[in-house]
Amino acid sequence: MSTQKDVVRRYTDGFRTGDLAAIVSCLAPDVVWALHGEKTLVGRDAFAAEADTGGGPAPDLHLDRLIEEGDTVAVVGHGSVALVDGPVDFVYSEVFTFTDGLVSRLDTFHVWRSVSRSSRPTCRVGRRTTR
Repeated sequence: MSTQKDVVRRYTDGFRTGDLAAIVSCLAPDVVWALHGEKTLVGRDAFAAEADTGGGPAPDLHLDRLIEEGDTVAVVGHGSVALVDGPVDFVYSEVFTFTDGLVSRLDTFHVWRSVSRSSRPTCRVGRRTTR
């Protein structure tokens, strides 16, 4: 098993369990997180601020496929998150680029199923709010 894929699994487990420290430990200090269709963040602090939620419910995430080539791991997955009005399902793809064993760039694509753009959940650890 590849070390880069292990990092992706640890990162994903951090989201599953709401462990922000585990997530951030996988990131380079100057990580770039492109949340396509939303915004781009630069640096661990900006990443942590976006991902930190203060202990709400963690998402149910499934890694359906991991594909590795060189310094890149691509992920296709699906999941759900509990909102006040009930669970919301989504599919996602993420492309992790590595430098010196840490994620230096993350490109994230989410498709929220049966949710309007204005009420779609934010992408945060442990808590899901609406936009």
